[in-house]
Amino acid sequence: MTLFMLVFYTHITAVILSVSLFVLRYWWRYRRSPLAAMRWTRIVPHIVDTVLLLSGVGLIAITHYLPFTDRGAWLTEKLFGVIIYIVLGFVALGRRCSRSQQTGFIAFMLGLVVLYIIIKLATTKIPLLG
Repeated sequence: MTLFMLVFYTHITAVILSVSLFVLRYWWRYRRSPLAAMRWTRIVPHIVDTVLLLSGVGLIAITHYLPFTDRGAWLTEKLFGVIIYIVLGFVALGRRCSRSQQTGFIAFMLGLVVLYIIIKLATTKIPLLG
């Protein structure tokens, strides 16, 4: 197995785990399950997302697709999508009691839409805005 394939499959696995944990954590919060407050549910997603980030940086280094270049315009859009996804995830999974359940649900659904766009950008490498 080549280095590219190892990093690529690590990245894909981290994506699947990250999305699964996002959905699962939202579901637990929505149902007010005690599982949502467990220590591992606050730690494991950060570990998975760190692996996701590092494997993404590894793919950038291997493929030489650079954000903020003509060749990497799709990657620039993907990175902005990731930032938007993080903010939406913070709103959807936030601990603030003042946020309504409806606001959390809207943020969760928008987060899934942004995830779809990120995955579409990654698989097609065709920028949406340019």
